Formats: sequence, C-alpha cells, structure tokens
Amino acid sequence: MGNIEFISSLENVKENDLQGFFVGWQNPPTPARHLELLRDSDYVLLALDPQSKKVVGFATAITDKHLAAYIPFLEVLPEYQKRGIGKELVTRMLLVLKEFYMIDLLCDTELQVFYEDLGMKKAAGMMQRNYTKQNGI
Repeated sequence: MGNIEFISSLENVKENDLQGFFVGWQNPPTPARHLELLRDSDYVLLALDPQSKKVVGFATAITDKHLAAYIPFLEVLPEYQKRGIGKELVTRMLLVLKEFYMIDLLCDTELQVFYEDLGMKKAAGMMQRNYTKQNGI
C-alpha cells in the first residue's frame, strides 16, 4: 500500500482533486458533483497519495443515525488498485460504522469475495437504476 494516507476530512479537498473516478460509467458525476456527494454523505474516508496529495480512493456511508448504514461508494483509481487501498478503506469504514445494527452495500457478484474477506455476508437484494441520472440530480 506504500505511504497512502487515510483521512476523514474534506477540509482541503477541491474539485480538481477528484479526477479519474467512476471509470466505465456511461454518465459519470462531474468532479463538482463528486465533491457534493462526498460532502452530503454521513461518513467519508479518503485515501491520499502523500507525495502528490491526490485523492486516489474514497468510501462513503449514509445512515439513519440510529440502526442502519449503507455504503454506496468504494472507488480506487485504476492505477492505484491492487495495493490494498480499497480493503483498508472498507476496513476503516466498517470500524466507523461498528455501532450500527446493519451495514449494507450492493456490489456485483464478482466483487462479493472481496467483501466476504472483510467479514461481510452475501445477501439477496433488489435495486433500480436510472442511468440517465447517473451524474446526479
């Protein structure tokens, strides 16, 4: 993982720091919208490259503040993947959320093993996606 720094503050994060995320999305959020979604999340963790101060990964959680938490986003820039950054972001987020009764997320089938290795369990779920709104409202 190298010298990656993990922070939970958005204090010095700017739109320009959020380039290159949402790879493969048809209609990705702009860096401005990305910053908004980070600000509006209940919990945020960022992975920073200490040399460039570039955001190289992030995870977010939204909650009802009592029982339920949902992790909608875990992203690591492609050039920083396979270094344990995503694993560390999830591990830290699960610690942040440890007092909640339920912590849920949805992922593609091929990613389930990744989350199982972090102590999560497979579950059936339902979803609806409006891809024309993928860049935000």
